[in-house]
Amino acid sequence: MAEVSLHGIAKSFGATEILRDIDLSVEDGEFVVFVGPSGCGKSTLLRIIAGLETVSAGEIRIGGRRVNEMQPAERKIAMVFQSYALYPHMSVYKNMAFGLKFAKTNKAEVDRRVRQAADALKLSALLDRKPRELSGGQRQRVAIGRAIVREPSVFLFDEPLSNLDAALRVNTRLEIAKLHRDLGATMIYVTHDQVEAMTLASKIVVLNQGRIEQVGAPLELYRRPRNLFVAGFIGSPRMNFIKGQVRSATEKDAVIAFAGSEAVIEGDPGRLKSGDDVTIGFRPEHMASAGPGATVLEGRVDAVEHLGEASLVYMTLPTGEDLIVRASGEDPVKSGDRFAAHVPVSALHVFDEAGQSVRIRNEGL
Repeated sequence: MAEVSLHGIAKSFGATEILRDIDLSVEDGEFVVFVGPSGCGKSTLLRIIAGLETVSAGEIRIGGRRVNEMQPAERKIAMVFQSYALYPHMSVYKNMAFGLKFAKTNKAEVDRRVRQAADALKLSALLDRKPRELSGGQRQRVAIGRAIVREPSVFLFDEPLSNLDAALRVNTRLEIAKLHRDLGATMIYVTHDQVEAMTLASKIVVLNQGRIEQVGAPLELYRRPRNLFVAGFIGSPRMNFIKGQVRSATEKDAVIAFAGSEAVIEGDPGRLKSGDDVTIGFRPEHMASAGPGATVLEGRVDAVEHLGEASLVYMTLPTGEDLIVRASGEDPVKSGDRFAAHVPVSALHVFDEAGQSVRIRNEGL
């Protein structure tokens, strides 16, 4: 069993509180990704699980065992860092085997594990090379291989792709996904890149200022963000936000005015009332330049980013609020044009004055 459970985890450096009230369960075989802005505590939390940082309060369990007092080597974890940290004078084989030899594993077993990991990572032809003879992606695979040969209960990844270029990031990300599928191992992965989080994770943990904002499957967080922070953090480009006000509300629906338009949405009974200030959110990819039964928002185009199959249209409304629209790549829109974006009611998210989601029916896409 390789489940990881955190109960009441807190971490402070002097008077500075880094983490607080962290409760989290990672099931055996899950791929969990920690995401959040710089300084939110995600790497510190990973280092706490690894035993590289002590906790100020709380309990850590791995495979049912309390590990608070255990050294990293006793926790049956393996960690892959942002830096490859390979020995430059050693071959790929010796780099991967070093930890096992240090643990006095017998030679035949070392050879079996190294070659098995090398085969899984397509490194078999590179075992005699030195790190300087490898590309960045190959070096990172060696670092992952060094973790695999230890046959840990839990793999920990601390932003392992951040040193790679765009193409290598995609390739290595796919290799990590395949590795998880083949090994069925428990993996915890830290990144600031939400694309990595959305494509790799079976469960995402969104952190902000040392607290967990929301935990859930990638599409759950995308479709049903709990608050403004999660809504704005998950999704690329970010979700659009516009200030609005409740014109009227019943137990069944509410009329909300925003950006010179109105929309009838189904709200949380008892939470929305006439005169309430709210924030309306909708994603760029859920808008269009035309369409029936939608709220129309017109504005001036400030810039257009052509991506090929799609274009990102940056526009300003008469109210001064900015929007991003993901339009067809065939749309001839250009900077300075007037542009009408259509937003389906089903795509709207509504957040109260405290920034909490108040939609409960006909939820946003």
